[in-house]
Amino acid sequence: MNLPLRIAGLVVEAGGRRVLDGIDLEIATRGITAVIGPNGAGKSTLLRALDGLVAPSAGRIGHGRDGAGPPPRRAFVFQRTALLRASVARNVALALEAEAVPAAEARARVAHALARVGLADRAQDAARRLSGGEQQRVAFARAWARAPELLLLDEPTASLDPATTEEIERLVVALRDAGTKILLVSHNLGQVGRLAEDVVVLAAGRVAEHGPVGTVFRRPATQAARAYLQGELPWQSFDASS
Repeated sequence: MNLPLRIAGLVVEAGGRRVLDGIDLEIATRGITAVIGPNGAGKSTLLRALDGLVAPSAGRIGHGRDGAGPPPRRAFVFQRTALLRASVARNVALALEAEAVPAAEARARVAHALARVGLADRAQDAARRLSGGEQQRVAFARAWARAPELLLLDEPTASLDPATTEEIERLVVALRDAGTKILLVSHNLGQVGRLAEDVVVLAAGRVAEHGPVGTVFRRPATQAARAYLQGELPWQSFDASS
């Protein structure tokens, strides 16, 4: 497994501003790491940079113990699921096309993934006709089929009802237990407390704090983290290094 992730001096610029402003971070090999912070802090941009969807302006993302290994096999689940006008099975199979997986193996992996997310009986249904929660489970099946070493989750339950959120959280835990490292962006602090081992607090594009979730939640060491956890909003007045 080509982890941990070693991020040094990562800068991403967009629209004339620094969305990420010198991120230094080491992400452990196992478990669930949550990324929290206010809107505009750079959380989604960080995930996109790790997945190669945005190009850094400066800095480095290293992989493995020496930081020089190849990137881990990744999957990304977004807040809003993008599905083709095709069957559920076809949408899941798309995740395997870039890997040139043999057809028989691809069918087996798709069937297994759909069974894991509880959609085996919907394989031939039109994906876009599913409910929002079912569509998100298709996204998780797509991720599961790839057997990722690293799973990036960007607010995967933000628009879902409590019962569906619980179903998705069980899938997240199952993927973790299967050995996948998970980076979870979430505004739901209850969810972070339930799922994550450690938490990164971002403020104004910088790391304000990183530590075990219980420690950060109970005894945040920086003013920026304290402000966010107490529900205060004017982050830009705080120095993330204080």
